[in-house]
Amino acid sequence: MSLDSKDLRNMLGRFATGVTVITTQDKDGQKYGITANAFTSVSLDPPLVLVCIDRNAQCYPCFEESKGFVVNILSHKQEEISRRFATKGIDKFEGIGWRAAPNGLPFIEGVVGHVECKVVARHEGGDHTIYLAEVVAGSISNNDEPLLFFRGKYHRLGDAL
Repeated sequence: MSLDSKDLRNMLGRFATGVTVITTQDKDGQKYGITANAFTSVSLDPPLVLVCIDRNAQCYPCFEESKGFVVNILSHKQEEISRRFATKGIDKFEGIGWRAAPNGLPFIEGVVGHVECKVVARHEGGDHTIYLAEVVAGSISNNDEPLLFFRGKYHRLGDAL
């Protein structure tokens, strides 16, 4: 059975994911971020994660030059932040509470947790680049439920599907 891209997207949308915002900055200190659900843990020893960034994303060049990024795991209360970081052509950090992590990269306040990462490898993956990264620090920020994405819509753990 062959699938067109619409069918594939619909099928893969049946896999519930958490919602993250991946943040970084360029060499001049300009902050960038993008909403992503293509994030996963790879290894506990050594501590590795991966994220996939669309090569057509406006912020892609910054991720290519950056040596690190922060994975911000969004709370169910942060749907608007997810939507903001998925919007093109705006200052995504305007009006958003954020702080600099110890590595200097921005992380978003009020997230469930954040993971500070150092890129160790880049791999081509279709129209995305797969960034394998070592976890260098992070924290659990609050005990809120995470924001979930399923069937093209936002959800929380308590939602009746």
